[in-house]
Amino acid sequence: MFNNMQELKDYCVDNDIKVIDFKVIDLAGRWHHLTIPAARFTEKTLEDGIGFDGSSYGFLTIEKSDMVFIPDLSSAFVDPFNEVPLLTMIGNIYAIGDKVERFEGDPRYVAEKAERYMKETGIADKAKFGPEFEFYILDHISYKSLPNHMEVYLDAEQAEWNMGNKDRKNLGFKVGRHKGYHVDIPYDVNFNLRNNMVLMLEENGVPVKYHHTEVGGPGQLEIELSFGGLLEMADRTMLTKYILKNEAIRNGKTVTFMPKPIFGEAGNGMHVHFQLFKDDEPIFYDAKGYSGLSQTALYAIGGILKHAPALMAFTNPSTNSYKRLIPGYEAPVSICYATANRSSVIRIPGYAKKPDTKRFEFRPSDATSNPYLAFSALMMAMLDGIRHRIDPVEEGFGPYDVNIFELPEEEKAKIKGLPRSLEEAADALEKDHDFLLEGGVFCEGIIQNQLKAIRRDASRVTIMPNPIEFEMYFDL
Repeated sequence: MFNNMQELKDYCVDNDIKVIDFKVIDLAGRWHHLTIPAARFTEKTLEDGIGFDGSSYGFLTIEKSDMVFIPDLSSAFVDPFNEVPLLTMIGNIYAIGDKVERFEGDPRYVAEKAERYMKETGIADKAKFGPEFEFYILDHISYKSLPNHMEVYLDAEQAEWNMGNKDRKNLGFKVGRHKGYHVDIPYDVNFNLRNNMVLMLEENGVPVKYHHTEVGGPGQLEIELSFGGLLEMADRTMLTKYILKNEAIRNGKTVTFMPKPIFGEAGNGMHVHFQLFKDDEPIFYDAKGYSGLSQTALYAIGGILKHAPALMAFTNPSTNSYKRLIPGYEAPVSICYATANRSSVIRIPGYAKKPDTKRFEFRPSDATSNPYLAFSALMMAMLDGIRHRIDPVEEGFGPYDVNIFELPEEEKAKIKGLPRSLEEAADALEKDHDFLLEGGVFCEGIIQNQLKAIRRDASRVTIMPNPIEFEMYFDL
């Protein structure tokens, strides 16, 4: 938003900005914030930064936890959810040693380095990322995880389970299970809210391609963003989740990006589309290639598919992720590629035929991921595939232009599958992460911190009794 401090000062005066807020991301992908009066924001703030406890973010140990963040003026936006005019910007994290320097474990710094490394390889000078966000808007959510009481209760007014509700006024028009795709009003009860969300995104520098209802009957929706650079799109991802959640709350509803919040219904993915350019020319297009893809694009696909199990530790870092990625459902679990095939890990959109629109998408990922790390890991896998000429055909990844779920069992057995659990994803990352370290983009510390975090989450879920176990085993 701003190129220098003077532009920011002028904006604050012209728009009566009273307060300035700073967002800082942790390893898991959650924003934290710290706020100061606008008058206290000076050139000194940009020189010295603002101190904080890095151990509370999971970055450092308690005995050596002092860090600072320095605001990125270009990331500023006016927060629409505050009573007083408030300007918000993202902070870059710095470590304090003999000198203050960028912290290698800052997810935003990883994204910066990934884009820089892409240019250093000479393969491309511009990357475009396009995520699709699937999420549920709910009217109620409550849960307990006590030693003697385990419960989740959620509700959506439009869900089919409310069709027979006589306790309150019921006007019908409930959406059946798996019947939500592109339903019109009056079934689409969140249409006005979704329009407001999208307009708010546009007003805050997040261009939206389109939005619509999704398959899940109890309020599943999708918003697809227009393409942007890696770091740019990671910033936009954080802002998108922030705006959607807070606008929903303001309207008496709530939003979840959980991959599988409702048993028996469609899960929430975050499909990511990719394009690479050099000298403004698309390098993924070849009219004579498979599905209009260049050999470079196929190598990029080969890199992603070869490293797919390890990538999952960053693109699908929650235990709930693997309740969505179940064989036989629409979510992809087969490590292969194909055109217009939603059962494959890599899908090439059949409708994208022009050179500047030719692309492919990675379908397993979900929005429990830290976007800076997930997008960077995907970029590194693509670059590794191109640099080492990883041919997806020679690797046995396809193309499979068939419904993989309907193949004979002996044919299915030939196709490798994604990890079935977060523990398996962690094991895969532990064995295969050298490609992430190339160019100093990721560091060993980030890898180990991620492994520690997801193994801790997996262990916590594994040892917790599940209510379904009582139904299955209580009487034995």
